[in-house]
Amino acid sequence: MSKGVFNMSENENKVCPVSCKIEHHAMMFAFLAKHAIELCGEAGKDAILAGMTTYGNERGARMAANALAHGDELTTMTNQAYGEWKPDFGTLRTEPTLQTYLSKCAWCEAWKKHNITEYGKYYCVNVDNAVYRGFRSDFVCTPTATSMSWGGDRCEFDWGHPLSQEEVKELAEKKAELGTSCMKDFNFHTAHLKYTVSQALIHNLGEKGEAAVKLALTDYVDTFGQEYLDVFARNDDSLDLD
Repeated sequence: MSKGVFNMSENENKVCPVSCKIEHHAMMFAFLAKHAIELCGEAGKDAILAGMTTYGNERGARMAANALAHGDELTTMTNQAYGEWKPDFGTLRTEPTLQTYLSKCAWCEAWKKHNITEYGKYYCVNVDNAVYRGFRSDFVCTPTATSMSWGGDRCEFDWGHPLSQEEVKELAEKKAELGTSCMKDFNFHTAHLKYTVSQALIHNLGEKGEAAVKLALTDYVDTFGQEYLDVFARNDDSLDLD
């Protein structure tokens, strides 16, 4: 594991007193974005987007490692199979390139509920492409419609490669074989986002980045309670910084 990469592998399966959901994940990001941008303007926005690119790359790299550990090649099909949570994507087409869509988004619903879409929407700028490129660096995921968080009717993506009819069948079989074995809960995902994006803010913004993180965590605790932050502390000893 390279320096600074988030790793909860030793403790992620322990029984936790609370269970984060997508709402916690969405709001952790939104609070970090809000305070980075309020304190630092465009520099804060750039730091948030840099953090999200790193976060997505790390997710994609974990997916690739799982695929390779199972003896699978890194293809668009296996990228779709080794996701770390169950997606709500629909399929527009499989050839000449795979195109998918999302018409309902729990992240958007959380930001709307808490009146913070103005900042939450930056999550959507590059996360899907970052995950895809983390999985395989020559892959590119291209949005083909305005995302819902930015005012669009639905999110649409072109994955740059086809899925043949044989691969469509293989994908269904691979998903059935894997089940939830490569998926992670939102205690993990929220802790990962908190760690990686916070590190990016501090690295790029210095003292103002530290202040943004502190303010964001205060808002998070005020919204959900201290226990939803403390649940991450049990995993601090498994942050692999070597």
